[in-house]
Amino acid sequence: MMEPLISVIVPIYRIERYLGICIESILDQTYKNIELILVDDGSPDRCPEICDLYASKDSRITVIHKQNGGLVSARKAGILASHGDYIGVVDGDDRIGRGFYMSLFSAISESGADVAIAGFSRDLFDKSQTILNTLPSGTYEGDSLTDLYRQMLSCGKFHSYGVTTYLWNKLFRRECILQSQLNVDNSISIGEDAAAVYPALLKCSKICITDNCAYHYRQREDSMLKLSQSFGKEAASLRLLYRFLSDEFEKYPAEYHLKEQLDDWMLGTFIIRSGGVCRLSGKLPDGFPFPAEIKGKAVAVCGAGTFGQQLVRRMEQSGQYNIVGWYDEDYREYRRCCMNVDPMSDISVCRFDYILIAKLDRASVNAYRRELLDLGISHEKILAIEPSKEARRQALDIYLNEDAGGDSD
Repeated sequence: MMEPLISVIVPIYRIERYLGICIESILDQTYKNIELILVDDGSPDRCPEICDLYASKDSRITVIHKQNGGLVSARKAGILASHGDYIGVVDGDDRIGRGFYMSLFSAISESGADVAIAGFSRDLFDKSQTILNTLPSGTYEGDSLTDLYRQMLSCGKFHSYGVTTYLWNKLFRRECILQSQLNVDNSISIGEDAAAVYPALLKCSKICITDNCAYHYRQREDSMLKLSQSFGKEAASLRLLYRFLSDEFEKYPAEYHLKEQLDDWMLGTFIIRSGGVCRLSGKLPDGFPFPAEIKGKAVAVCGAGTFGQQLVRRMEQSGQYNIVGWYDEDYREYRRCCMNVDPMSDISVCRFDYILIAKLDRASVNAYRRELLDLGISHEKILAIEPSKEARRQALDIYLNEDAGGDSD
């Protein structure tokens, strides 16, 4: 008997260097009944030619050439053209291991779930790090499914979600993802995955979380450098996402605590995008997110990811902070991207008044804190963002204020 059809949608824009690797990894799947839909979102490089070349070689490939409209519109075009019983998405600069979809389909078949959720591998130059969902692997239904819904965006610790936001490490039954993806506003440009994933999960009667990490998320050199627009513009995009998900979540029982989870997750996202030191109009709570006395003092920053880069950039733009060092365990990779980042061990020879940990998730914060204490750093000099519930509420109200003016510190 023929296996059910899996439609794999690949949105494509300016990734000609990686596209062939992505396509071949999908065509090489051990699960063979695959329909591959390549959505060329008006890419100005050779991606359109690459798509057409591969389509001429394999009848399982459908190519859509469309005017550039962004990631959401590309995914919509792909899902509308699909015929599969199951829907998967792969970003065009990533790749998947040969057994990725066979493993997810087997998990669905064995559990009767509506979606199989994987972890992923973060590939950075010659290193690969496997990352799992915070909630443990297993099948969730009935009471356990309710527990999942109560923790999927925020699982008890600040900005720590239970189920990863990404669309690409999941395989959905068609009826669970179709309308959720089509409902996403094309204007959403931050959190596009979350806007589709969480409403889709709420439509599922049974969910399977796996420890499959065969999705290889490529951390490209150009994507490591988090270039950004003004925080005012990013805040407007985040407010659009917040309103969209708030409206979606109102359809579901209060016992899921979706509003509270959304507030927690969105505040963390606002902090990351603002660097934690950039606000709009209105006064943030005292001591939020870092104590006011760090202004003018010698400050070192630990962490060079999205949050760390935004923090350093916004502090430099302000002119009120004296950054004397920037440190990360992956300093070599960030140096390759022309960022002035040093190894953690060099903190011992840095003269500073405070160290700011540019992480929000508790595991990373605690790991950095332990390492700094082992290096002999005084506990009082180590600062991390750990806002009270009252401060979170006040800060989120400021960030969500649509009458807020331009960027200010």
